[in-house]
Amino acid sequence: MLEQRIQQHFIDSADLKYQTGPVLSKPISQAMQAILACVTSGGKVLACGAGVSGLLAAQFAAQFVGRFERERPELGAIALPGDATDPGADGAEAVDADRFARQVRALGQAGDVLLALSISGNSASVLAAVTAAHERDMTVVALLGNAASGAGGSIGRALRETDVQISVPHERAARIHEIHQIALHCLCDGVDAQLLGEQEVSS
Repeated sequence: MLEQRIQQHFIDSADLKYQTGPVLSKPISQAMQAILACVTSGGKVLACGAGVSGLLAAQFAAQFVGRFERERPELGAIALPGDATDPGADGAEAVDADRFARQVRALGQAGDVLLALSISGNSASVLAAVTAAHERDMTVVALLGNAASGAGGSIGRALRETDVQISVPHERAARIHEIHQIALHCLCDGVDAQLLGEQEVSS
């Protein structure tokens, strides 16, 4: 029984990856181009995530500044500190809804990119960060889940035409996190491929 349950996790994850690859490849490519244009112009990526999504934001920043799979010059990225243990962080009633917005206003500049993650699409703190990024003339790349509205929730509705939405068509948090992580890996790999060439890397 337990082994079957474990195997089902792998099956469900694989199924969703097969389904979403063709759907998300275009917005992920658009996001990669926006991030590439930012960093090659001397800008930086500010990454934030609601709740545990903040851990993915931190992982992205670490791989962007350090390395993904190939050695390259450092690229500018900062993970904005949040509270990964706050159970309400991905909802409309966050304890400190302005926590990311303050950091965006302090650190963000025109031409920078805000990379924002929220599996619900309704995180008050991430939504406030998006608003602050727009005030700074930044582009927003939003990794969201399949909110009930089908439009990425309040965050999806707040995006501009020049922003990029990568919305996973699923309701289960674990599956959405898995696709978000693959999307972030694709962003790192795509930027590396544009900067270094599309040579194969060892597995």
